[in-house]
Amino acid sequence: MVWQKVKESLRDVFAENVYNLWIEPLECVQCDDESIRLACPDRFYRAHLTQHHLGLIQDQANAIDGTQRQVILCEASQKALPASPQASQLRLPHIPAGGSSVRALHPRYIFDEFMAGDSNLLALSACKSMVAGTDIVGPCLYINSSTGLGKSHLTHAVAHQVLSTSPSARLHYLTAQQFSAEMVRNIQANSMDHFKRKYHDHCDILLVEDVHSLTGKKKTQEELNELLDSLIKGGKRVILTANTVPRELNGIDDEFRSRMTSGLVTTIEAPDIQTRHRIVYKKAELQGLLLAEEFVAYLAQHIKGDVRQIESAILAIRAKSALMGGEVEMALVREVVEGIVGAPKNLSAITIGEFVSGQFNVSVKDMQSRTRKKDIVFPRQVAMYLSRRHTQQSLADIGKAFGRDHATVLHSIKVVTDRISRDVSVSAQLDLLNRKVKQI
Repeated sequence: MVWQKVKESLRDVFAENVYNLWIEPLECVQCDDESIRLACPDRFYRAHLTQHHLGLIQDQANAIDGTQRQVILCEASQKALPASPQASQLRLPHIPAGGSSVRALHPRYIFDEFMAGDSNLLALSACKSMVAGTDIVGPCLYINSSTGLGKSHLTHAVAHQVLSTSPSARLHYLTAQQFSAEMVRNIQANSMDHFKRKYHDHCDILLVEDVHSLTGKKKTQEELNELLDSLIKGGKRVILTANTVPRELNGIDDEFRSRMTSGLVTTIEAPDIQTRHRIVYKKAELQGLLLAEEFVAYLAQHIKGDVRQIESAILAIRAKSALMGGEVEMALVREVVEGIVGAPKNLSAITIGEFVSGQFNVSVKDMQSRTRKKDIVFPRQVAMYLSRRHTQQSLADIGKAFGRDHATVLHSIKVVTDRISRDVSVSAQLDLLNRKVKQI
C-alpha cells in the first residue's frame, strides 16, 4: 500500500517521538494515482500538521514511485465525505463522483483573518460570492496584484471555506506551473484522456494561481483555455490570479486572454495607511508582541507595499527585543525597518498627506477631492501646513499633491496658523503632529 510505504520512509525522517505523535495517528481513507487523503483526529491536529509537516509528507509521497499524488488532510469527521445541505450549493446535478486536489493550505489564510480595506474589498467580496455560488461576478474571477498583497490569502480562504462547508464539491487548486507540469507528465505517459476527465468532468471549482507564468507556453495555454471554456459553459466556477492585468500579460494567446476576462477582473492595490495600521496591530497580536502606538504608526508609515514585509518586521522586532531584554525602542524599530525597506526617504507632501490621513481617519483621495466638508477641509489644510514646514517642496508642488494651486496652499497655511494662535486645543494637536512628523 502506498501510504504504508510513505509512513515507512517518514519513520526514517522524523524523530521517534515526533513520528509517534504526528504521523502514526493518521488514517489513510483514500489513495489513488491523484491523491492520498489522510484523516486527522481533529481540526487542531490538522492545522498543526499542515503548518509544520505537510510539506515533508508531500515530498516523501512524491518520491515513493514517481507518481505526483496530492496529499490532502481532512478531519476524522469528514473522512467519509458525507453529502450535506451546504454541499448542494456547490454540487451540480448529473456530475460523476470525483475528489478534490488541493495544494497545501496555510491554516491562517482564512476569510476571518483577511484584513479588508478599500484596496482589496472588491476582491474579498468577489471571492465570497464565488464560494456562495452566486452569479454576481460571472463564472470566472481574475485577481491581480503585486506580490504580498493578499492574492494567495484569498485563494487559500476560498479553498478552506469550500472544504469545510461543502466537502463533496470537487475543488482543484494549483499553480499554473503545477498544471503545466501535470499536463506534460500525462502527455509523456500517454494518459491525456485521464487528465482531461479529471479537470473537465470532475471539477466544480478551479483555482489557478500565477497564470502569468504561462508566458510563451503555447500548448499549456491551449489546454487551459479549452478547460476554461468547458467549465464556464458547464456553469462551473473559475478563479485565476496573476501579477498584472490581462491586457499587460506578454506572450499570452488572445483567445486565452479573452476567456480569462469573461467575468470580473479586479486589482488588489497596496493597502492604505489605515489598513496598514490594522495589519500591524493584527500581526503583532498574533506574535504576542505589544507595540506602542508610535511604533505601530512608524511601521505603517514606512512599510507600504508587500504585507509580508510587515510580518517580517514584526518577527524581527520580537526576536531582537527578546535578545535585548524584552524592551522595544524606537531605535530598534527604525533599524528593522531600514533593514527591510532601506533608509527612510526624504519627506514629501504625499508622505505627509498619508500620515495626516491616518491621524484624522480620512482618505488621501478625499483630501485630494473637491469636497468642502469640514471634516475633510481641516485635515487637508493641516497636511499642507505640515508639508510646508517639514519639506523643501515649493507651494506649487505641495498644492499639486492635493489637487490645489499655490494660492490655496498659502490660504491653508494662514488658516492653520491663525487657529493655532487662537485655539489652545488646535495648538496642542499641531504640536503633537509636528513631533510625530519628525519621527517619520
